[in-house]
Amino acid sequence: MTKRHGATKAAMLRTIPSLSRCSQRELATIGAAGDEIVLPAGRVLMAEGERGDEAFLIVEGSAEVKVAGETVAEVGPGDFVGEMALLERRPRTATVVATSPLRVLAIGARRFPGLLDLPGVAWAVSRALAERLRLADSVRVPVAV
Repeated sequence: MTKRHGATKAAMLRTIPSLSRCSQRELATIGAAGDEIVLPAGRVLMAEGERGDEAFLIVEGSAEVKVAGETVAEVGPGDFVGEMALLERRPRTATVVATSPLRVLAIGARRFPGLLDLPGVAWAVSRALAERLRLADSVRVPVAV
């Protein structure tokens, strides 16, 4: 696991389109809240059925979201995964597997709810939730990634 200073992370986060509504202060807050993790392609970031105590913000790379072993979506820079199961304190209903080298910020259960008070983060998460509702409807299962 590699850790970066919050200001450096903020500069890295500024390049992510879905976080474009975040202010410089919000980006610095997100950067300071998370620990950077680097995973190789093929590695599981989070598994279906795990409770977990972190949400993940994908900074670089891509991953597949799998439900019952089938790929239902792809996620990439700017996508949050694991946050709904974390907030609702229930097991995750999807597995997320890196399809390329992946750089993520792991944000713990104590820090993540505070990030939702930031307008730019709330917008990014609500956009993702709307997409997941469409996805869940199409695969007929809840997708709490």
